[in-house]
Amino acid sequence: MPEPAAPDLVLASVRQPGGKDCLDIHIARGVVSRITAADEHRSGARTVDLGGRYAIPGLWDEHVHMTQWAMAANRIDLSHAASARDAVDVVRSRLADGRLSVAVHGENDGGSDPTLVGVGFRDALWADVPSLAMLDAATQGRPAALISHDLHCVWLNSAAAKRYGVHVDASGLLREEPAFALTRELGRLPDAVVDAWVDEAARKAAARGVVGIVDFEMTWNREVWLRRVSGGFRSLRVEAGVYPEHLDRARREAMRTGQDIPGGNGLLRVGPLKVLIDGSLNTRTAYCVDPYPHGGRGLLTVSEPELLALLVRAREAGFVPAVHAIGDAANQVALDAFEAAGIRGRIEHAQFVRQEDFARFGRLGLTASVQPAHALDDRDAADANWGDRTDRAFPLRSLLAAGATLALGSDAPVAPLDPWTAMSAATTRSGPDGRGPWHPEQAITREEALAASARGRRRIRAGDPADIAVLNDDPLGVPHEVFASMPVAATLVAGRFTYDGGGTVASEA
Repeated sequence: MPEPAAPDLVLASVRQPGGKDCLDIHIARGVVSRITAADEHRSGARTVDLGGRYAIPGLWDEHVHMTQWAMAANRIDLSHAASARDAVDVVRSRLADGRLSVAVHGENDGGSDPTLVGVGFRDALWADVPSLAMLDAATQGRPAALISHDLHCVWLNSAAAKRYGVHVDASGLLREEPAFALTRELGRLPDAVVDAWVDEAARKAAARGVVGIVDFEMTWNREVWLRRVSGGFRSLRVEAGVYPEHLDRARREAMRTGQDIPGGNGLLRVGPLKVLIDGSLNTRTAYCVDPYPHGGRGLLTVSEPELLALLVRAREAGFVPAVHAIGDAANQVALDAFEAAGIRGRIEHAQFVRQEDFARFGRLGLTASVQPAHALDDRDAADANWGDRTDRAFPLRSLLAAGATLALGSDAPVAPLDPWTAMSAATTRSGPDGRGPWHPEQAITREEALAASARGRRRIRAGDPADIAVLNDDPLGVPHEVFASMPVAATLVAGRFTYDGGGTVASEA
């Protein structure tokens, strides 16, 4: 049975972005019932005085791998390694000082030494290259597997290759589907451990104003989330994606995108059908029109006829397709398939797009599910691999101008699950490293970024779900450095506080 609706509530003395007048937001049965001038005709409902703070529609992260994000916080962090040698030195030092826990170890197989798991390395610009021998020398027989920041590559040593029954060459690298399969295997920890980490990660997301996520964890995820909800998970709404290998099962169980999942307490819905058709920039497997400097055009992992057939099946089954396409050739293939199938949907990432393809996003009614922080993380790799064509890389302004719907996300753990990080990157095209903006002509406005982080909602209106973030400052007026780390005072989902500033905000009026 669904959880009972939160009691009626009035958020008193609150302003909307760009406004000066204080308002009262009335909430009934989890929905904004009306908005009035402050102190005007308040009912007998519980009233919380927000002292002139600012209320915005609650924020969504449209692309998350939630279990991987929760695990990443509990594994060896390799994100600052500037070379392969740096990465193995980090692993070696962790082995030497004994600062290891079950979180780092991964699967413990039959009582033998558990596997060391590291995350976040970026080898696209390393002057040296990973090798099996290098990692073997650092780990001295202890199984070790290092997962790249984009999840498309795993660097492992001989002991780990033997443990998991995989073949690696002298590089020690697995890419694409073999890497995904091993990553899933490394995640086989006790449910209670992982669920606790996920709950903690969700609470932290709620503290940043997040009310919902689209979870693309690479597994059959429905029962996982039902278990978490039955165990007390309440921080976020979750739309759980489905992958092609599970589409027949989903059809047999009459699942459709957007459908409430029974037993989910109103928090769980069926998400899109996720289809990966190319790789990533870091691994140089994103499928491109022109060859990479090192040779090759990347990988098209699903053929054009196969993709069209999948989209037709999705249309017949009531699923919204979400097609992973990073390279410009992959985006062309995805657009062709959407047009041929006669279905709307999402293109995940859309990092590199041909000039002649921008207009097709709008004409076909597609959503570009983009991760603006990647533009800053990958700018050097993009410049190195896509040369003088990066004016159309991470092209937010061009997509929006062409009529695409923008949906912002993080792809956590690739970037942090923090919408303010994404919105700051989208609006400034620069980060905390002090470098100037990268292709600032592709920036969007704060109003556009907020809407793209709130499913198109620009202001709170009567009839909206009472999914709300309360801010200490006006997000349209603060300096860039404040916007990037915007203080969040409170977050509500369906009129229920999921974060209340440590208990100091939700005071009775």
